[in-house]
Amino acid sequence: MQQRVRTKRLPPEIFELPVEKMREGYYTDAYFNHTREVLIRDDRHPRVVMQVFQKRHSYLGGIDEAIAVLKLCADDWDDLTLHALHDGDPIEPFEPVLRIEGDYTGFAHLETVYLGVLARRTLITSNVVRVLEAANGKPIIFMPARHDHHRVQTGDGYAAYIGGQVVGAEIGVTSEAQASWWGGRGIGTVPHALIAAYGGNTVLAATKFVENVDPEMNVTVLVDFENDSVHTALEVARALGPRLWGIRLDTSGQLVDRSLWDEMGDFEPRGVNERLVRKVRDALDRDGFERVKIVASGGFTIDRISAFEQAAVPVDAYGIGSSLIRGSNDYTGDIVLTDGRASAKVGRQFRPNPRLEPVG
Repeated sequence: MQQRVRTKRLPPEIFELPVEKMREGYYTDAYFNHTREVLIRDDRHPRVVMQVFQKRHSYLGGIDEAIAVLKLCADDWDDLTLHALHDGDPIEPFEPVLRIEGDYTGFAHLETVYLGVLARRTLITSNVVRVLEAANGKPIIFMPARHDHHRVQTGDGYAAYIGGQVVGAEIGVTSEAQASWWGGRGIGTVPHALIAAYGGNTVLAATKFVENVDPEMNVTVLVDFENDSVHTALEVARALGPRLWGIRLDTSGQLVDRSLWDEMGDFEPRGVNERLVRKVRDALDRDGFERVKIVASGGFTIDRISAFEQAAVPVDAYGIGSSLIRGSNDYTGDIVLTDGRASAKVGRQFRPNPRLEPVG
């Protein structure tokens, strides 16, 4: 069992929840709202034990946010007794991560919300942990912001950060929103857009970038704009000198880099591949730029990273986008006790979990 990465919970106000709308059931599946209305009109206030679980070997994300939903939006927080695990905890299939005890009518309207929070954040945390493990602890840049709605950035960035804490590896995020809950900063490279704005001149764009950013920033430059990564990497390294932290390879999966045109035939030459990385690394080393890092991006997945690592491809960090937000990690909430009596549906039952801790 890996060591717990966090014991202090995030304060509820950090999540900036739309409290009134949540209290009204605006984000809730209608059948939960109807259930609550029926019970209230019948003056039925069952005291229940609700346990929440999922069905995979995963890493927990979103539990502090789920607690905040209950704390701020339940009818009477003081009526509820919560026990929960912590963000980043490894969790087993069917293991309860949250137990809620109290008058069901006081929190029935929140089930959709807290289950959705847990599903999304656990997915991100678990994906990031698996990617970092595949990368042998090398840093990754969490880059899916452009692939999803902006409202998910803040919580997803924190879930990614928790994944990095689990493995003890560096995780960078690309927007201020993604970094806000844990006090980090968004990072990034000299992008294609800036290069295009300077007429396709990567060296000029990189030079202007360095002149206008924080001198403490680790500057990383994309070098695939002209599809000649070896040549461009050397030009940038010579121009920026010690201000260059790294270059980023991002060749499209539909293109073959110019440096490989005479070598095709016995390997897949498109995109960022092993031979391209080695060519860039060798060229930088020959010119005395051994300290310049190589960041690889462009359609990377866990399997592709694993293959690079098994082949000892000299990549120092990976930039990963949409694959980190793909998949599912669904949660279920079951009432297992009602007024002190077993009431779970067939196939489910109360599962004591000594790892759960009281929530204040």
